[in-house]
Amino acid sequence: MKKILMSVFMCFMAFAAWAQVERPRLVVGIVIDQMRWDYLYYYQDKYGDGGLKRLLREGFSCENQMINYVPTVTAVGHSSLYTGSAPSAHGIASNDFYLDGKRIYCCDDPNVKGVGTTSKAGNMSPKNMLSTTIGDQLRIATNFKSKVIGVALKDRASILPAGHSANAAYWYDKEVGGFITSTWYMNELPEWVKKFDKKECPKPGYDPKVHPDGVTLTFKMAEAALKNEQMGKTEGECDMLCISVSSTDAISHRTGTWFSPGKENEEVFMTLDRDLTAFLNTLDAEVGKGNYLLFLSADHGGTHNPNTAKAHRLPGGGWDSAATLKNVNSALCAQFGVEGKFIKDAIGASLYLDHELINQNKLCYEKVKAAAIKELRKDHTLQWVVDYEKAAYAPIPEWVRERIINGYYYGRTGDIMAITHPGFFDWKVGPNDFGAQHGAWTPADTHIPLVFMGWHVKHGYTNRKTFMTDAAPTVCSMLHVEMPTACLGNPIVEITDQK
Repeated sequence: MKKILMSVFMCFMAFAAWAQVERPRLVVGIVIDQMRWDYLYYYQDKYGDGGLKRLLREGFSCENQMINYVPTVTAVGHSSLYTGSAPSAHGIASNDFYLDGKRIYCCDDPNVKGVGTTSKAGNMSPKNMLSTTIGDQLRIATNFKSKVIGVALKDRASILPAGHSANAAYWYDKEVGGFITSTWYMNELPEWVKKFDKKECPKPGYDPKVHPDGVTLTFKMAEAALKNEQMGKTEGECDMLCISVSSTDAISHRTGTWFSPGKENEEVFMTLDRDLTAFLNTLDAEVGKGNYLLFLSADHGGTHNPNTAKAHRLPGGGWDSAATLKNVNSALCAQFGVEGKFIKDAIGASLYLDHELINQNKLCYEKVKAAAIKELRKDHTLQWVVDYEKAAYAPIPEWVRERIINGYYYGRTGDIMAITHPGFFDWKVGPNDFGAQHGAWTPADTHIPLVFMGWHVKHGYTNRKTFMTDAAPTVCSMLHVEMPTACLGNPIVEITDQK
C-alpha cells in the first residue's frame, strides 16, 4: 500500500513539475539613453570582449530595429519599449505634455511624496502612463510574487519601465546626493539603499548624469538591488530588473556624437562597455549563465550636430522656432483682429494652439489652425507642417505619416506638427554649439539597437524590420505571460530556440 501511495505521490510531483510554466529566474532590461544603432559597431575595435561584443557574439541582434512614432524622446522611448505601445495608446506624449489644459512633466504626481528627499524630485510616479508594462504583466501572471525593480539616474527612465505595480523604482537626486524613490512604492528607503547612498554616491550638488562615472554608479546600484533583494534567487520564480543608463544622453547633448571635435562620447561608451562587462559577470555569478534573459536597447538615437556636419559639407542646420512662432502669432493677430499668442507653446515639433483664446473670441478653431499652418509653411526650414487630426490624409511619405499618427494623443499632444529637414534641429544652433539632438523621424533618431542574450536565445541576427513596439510582446511571449494592455507590437519569433 505504501508503495502504491508513494508512486501516486511521485506521479503527482512529476506532473506538477511538468505543468509549471518554464521561465528564467531573472529578466534584465537595459536601455542606453541616446544610443544610435551604429554605436554597436563604430567603437567595436575599442570594446572589450565581455560587454557589447559578448552580446553580439552570444546573443541575437535585431539589426533593423526602428522606432515607429514621433517624438523620439526619453520618456516616450522607455514607455514604448516596455509597454510595446506608442504615445497614441500609452499616453506618454513626450517628456512634457499637456493634461487637462496644463503643461506637466511626464511623471509628475502631486499626490505622492519623496522618500529619501524633501525636494520635488520625489513627487513622481507612473500614473500618467495608461498601459501596463512587461513587469506589470509578469507580476500579474505570478500573483505578484515576482519582484520588479527599476534603476536609473533619471526618474522617468526608472519609473516608466518598471511600471505601475513595481516593487520599487529608484532614481538619483543630486540635491541629496543619493538614490531616492516615492511613496507610490514605499514609505521608507530600505537600509541597503541608505548604506549605498552613503558609501557610493557623490556629495550633494554633483550631477553624475553629465559624467561617465554616472554609468558606473548606475550599474553599481543595479548590482546592489540584485544582491540585496535576492533577485533571481528563488527557484521557480522570475524577477525583473529594469536598468537605464542616462549619462550617454546627457554627455552627447553637451558635446555631440562621435562625429564631433571632442572625445567625450567615446569616453562614456568605453565606460559603458567596461561596466557592462562587469555587470554581466555579476549576473553569471549570482544568477547563473542560462538562467537570465537579457535585452539591451535604446530609448532613441541621436542626430549629429549641424556645425560638425557642415564642416564636412553635409546637410544640416537649425530652425529658429522662437522667431518663426513670433512671426506667425503676429500674422494671426492681424488676420483675426485679436491680440494674444495663438500658438501658446511648442514642445519640440509639437505646437499647441491657445484654445481658450480662440473660444473667448468666438473664433473658428479650424480656420485659426489652417491660417497658422499656412503661415508656418512660409518658413523654408520646415519640410512639412501637419495638422495632427488630419495626418492620415497629409501629402507626406507613408512612413512619416504613420509615425505622426502613432505619436498623437488627443489633449496631450499639440495641434500642429512642424517638421524640419533631415539633419536640422528644432532650435537655433549657435556657432559654438556642438551637442547632439533627437526627437525626429529620421534614421539617426529612430534606428536603435535591440539585442537579446541568455535564456532560450539563439545566436544570430535578423535584418528584417522590427519595431520599438515588438520588444515587449517578444519578452512576454517567451515568459508565457499576456502582453501589456496597450501593446501594438508582435513577437520577434526568430530570437528564441524554444520549440
